[in-house]
Amino acid sequence: MSIYNDLISKNTKLALVGLGYVGMPIAVAFSEKVQTIGFDINKEKIEKYKAGKDPTNEVGDEGIKKSSVDFSSDETRIREAAFIIVAVPTPVKPDHTPDLSPVEGASHIVGRNLQKGSIVVYESTVYPGVTEDICVPILEKESGLKCGTDFKIGYSPERINPGDKVHRLETITKIVSGMDEESLEEIAATYSLVVKAGVYRAESIKVAEAAKVIENSQRDINIAFMNELSMIFNRMGIDTQSVLKAAGTKWNFLNFRPGLVGGHCIGIDPYYLTYKAEELGYHSQIILSGRRINDDMGKYVAESLVKNLIKADIPVRGAHVAILGFTFKENCPDTRNTKVIDIVRELREYGIEPVITDPEADSAEAKALYGIDFIDIRDIKNMDAVILAVGHDSFKNLKENDFSKLYRENRVRVLSDVKGLLDRKEYEEKGYIYWRL
Repeated sequence: MSIYNDLISKNTKLALVGLGYVGMPIAVAFSEKVQTIGFDINKEKIEKYKAGKDPTNEVGDEGIKKSSVDFSSDETRIREAAFIIVAVPTPVKPDHTPDLSPVEGASHIVGRNLQKGSIVVYESTVYPGVTEDICVPILEKESGLKCGTDFKIGYSPERINPGDKVHRLETITKIVSGMDEESLEEIAATYSLVVKAGVYRAESIKVAEAAKVIENSQRDINIAFMNELSMIFNRMGIDTQSVLKAAGTKWNFLNFRPGLVGGHCIGIDPYYLTYKAEELGYHSQIILSGRRINDDMGKYVAESLVKNLIKADIPVRGAHVAILGFTFKENCPDTRNTKVIDIVRELREYGIEPVITDPEADSAEAKALYGIDFIDIRDIKNMDAVILAVGHDSFKNLKENDFSKLYRENRVRVLSDVKGLLDRKEYEEKGYIYWRL
């Protein structure tokens, strides 16, 4: 009997290793169809889930409460599962080389608890070859089992977009791959239980790994192009958003916008691809150029604000600046790898200590990672400048009179609208020195 049949007949279980923004929604989805164990080494996170709290906001507190996921921080529970999904983060080190320690650590844990006849599927973003060349040897060493004989492996890249309530696990075509035809069909059938949009069978594990890493590299390069255009048009005194709006009337013009590129996918994945390319003797031209542009955008935003403070005849050192938004993207609590911190650090170089507000952000995480404390927007007053950095829905509802309350009276108001959310004409007519990418 196949693992798929055992799962649907409740003769075995599925285990999800890593319960973050990616893993937790997958676990919840599978728990509606099969017996599901949700494992994470973070005991505090597990206790929150058990209490019906969703710190990611991906499923929501009600979704967690209703789900039948068996949450645990006891790694031996993995032994009850014959289908194991690994969904841990794959960050980069300060030198932009891949940090595989989370996926290696998860492989050690799974290997110690791997049962004969199981299938292990990795979802973590990696460069081609990691699953077979790095993870499999760890699984074999820890378990004493032989891959291909005693257990099988596969790879199915995650496509979850944090904060996106439209493009969800079930509505996005899922790429699946296996080490052989048998494992591929088992993996495809199992994921088909929860992915209504269907699955795409990749030719090999390496093809699936490569597909994932280029999806975000492509976006990164296109956004970098927009950011470079923004810098050029700003020097020309041309509004970038107006240019893009005009160009967008052409049927095949790609709808990308300039902005800060943070998070764990677009700002990270290209480095995995270029690292592997370097190992093989190829130095990336386009990909790394795009990365350099995007990595410098926080600095550029801060420098542009300083220039506008000078234009407004406001002393730079000690200027009162408020930043609205700190997360890496809109309507999402995640502050890891946010590029807003680059704005903060650059402003500090000019002697400016900004105040920051973000009603969506995980404040404990921001404090632990960056030493940042948020204040309520209602407590922001007497500012010289405001940076609208993240397009949360709560910020989109702010009107001009809401912004005006944030500033000092009888002084020119400097406003940096990083996302281009506001009506430029309206604010300029009200006397603001308005700037956007």
